[in-house]
Amino acid sequence: MIGTGEARLHCAGRRRRFDRSSLILLIGCLALLGSLPVHAADPATVIFSLDFPNSDPEHYSITVQSDGHARYECSGRISDDSDDRETYQTEFTFSDATRARIFDLAVQAHYFSGKLDSGNRKLAFTGSKKLVYKDGQREASAFYNFSSLPAVQQLTTLFQSVSATLEFGRRLTHDHRYQKLALDDELKRMEDQIRRGDLIELQAVRPVLQEIHDDSSVINMVRARAQRIMEMGNPAPATH
Repeated sequence: MIGTGEARLHCAGRRRRFDRSSLILLIGCLALLGSLPVHAADPATVIFSLDFPNSDPEHYSITVQSDGHARYECSGRISDDSDDRETYQTEFTFSDATRARIFDLAVQAHYFSGKLDSGNRKLAFTGSKKLVYKDGQREASAFYNFSSLPAVQQLTTLFQSVSATLEFGRRLTHDHRYQKLALDDELKRMEDQIRRGDLIELQAVRPVLQEIHDDSSVINMVRARAQRIMEMGNPAPATH
């Protein structure tokens, strides 16, 4: 028969073995959970790229995540009067309306999982375009010159309009740094295109417009034009 002291030691030993086993089991469960893919945490991403030799820019891509964060990359001439080229990168945040529209159109286009190109070889070449969709569960991409799918057409127009806006930002950054006398003509062209509805997501280039406006070495007429453009708001993308 086990005495009282021995019983306590026996129970304590069993308790330690139980606690040790429970700890090992808990650690194993946590390790297993940590190894599982966390699809819900993976942001969805849409990428549009265009390659069009002898155009300006000859290459660009826009990557946008489901939270609206975006990255623009391009390769183009440093200015209208120079054949020298530069690689340009910038990050910005899409407006909520445009971000939502991009991902809604991606759904309508079946996440770009099928054939996007119309297959009509008689159409003029307007650049090799690519759309990519990826998230924690799927990834698909497709190339096209022209697509007959309305959702893809609308996405193409939207991204080209965003690129046009960001190209103004790229040229204005260069002019502000190296040739301030060219700023007025560039801002005039930008203002005209905004009024025609050719540019969207103006907040993406607000930083350079603000820098021009705040620079006392820039003539007042140019600073006033930069201010006026900043006040023009964010034209909505076309929905037709």
